[in-house]
Parts: sequence; C-alpha cells; structure tokens
Amino acid sequence: MTGRKLRVLVVDDNESVRRSICELIQSQDDIEVVCEAGNGEDAIRKAREYLPDVILLDLTMPTMSGLEAAQFLKREFPSMHIVIVSQHNSRGFQWAALAAGVDGYIVKSDAAKDLIPELQKIQKAHLSV
Repeated sequence: MTGRKLRVLVVDDNESVRRSICELIQSQDDIEVVCEAGNGEDAIRKAREYLPDVILLDLTMPTMSGLEAAQFLKREFPSMHIVIVSQHNSRGFQWAALAAGVDGYIVKSDAAKDLIPELQKIQKAHLSV
C-alpha cells in the first residue's frame, strides 16, 4: 500500500500480552507500533506525545481502566481510533465500550485472527487517500 503507515499505541498492563500484540503488528509492512503503555494514565500521556492513529486498549488495568481512558481520549482526540482488546467476551463489556465511543472490540483469544483485519479496515477507511 502506498501512503504512510498506520501508527498504533498498544496499551495493556500485562507485558507478555503487549509483546504478543506488538509482534503480531510488526509482521505487517504498513502498520507500526509507535509506543506502548501499561495503564490508562500512561496511555493518555503517550497519546498526547506520539499522536497515534489507533490505540489498542485493554479494559481492566490498574490506575485507570480502559473504559475511563477511552472516554477521556475520545473527548481529547475525537479522530483517534480506539479498539478495545479485552479478555472479556461478554456483550455487557462490549456495549459499555461502544457506549464510551470506541471504534471496535476484539476478544484477546481472537486477536490472532481479528486484530490485523480490524487495523487494515481502519487504515483503508481513513488513511489510504
């Protein structure tokens, strides 16, 4: 694809999960991880500093939950895309996340098959022009 790379911030309090997500993304030529964060407060700070196109955000984290961070980030950066990547496979969590304004919800157990297509969909819709 011509054009710039999709820039991603990966946020998860579990370092091994973050590493796995980053490795999956790094297998793509047109998507790059610009930074990582371990909680919601750090995600906000790094979003301000790096201005990623997409934030992959875990729901349950210490200091500030992913839901709280998503609401804050959507108010401050309405054009940033936020995709929740969570262990919670329940409609209640999905609806709460969508009500907070996120752009997508992926269950961690399905990330290997669903994450890259979701990022490519965002890239095609908003960055390929």
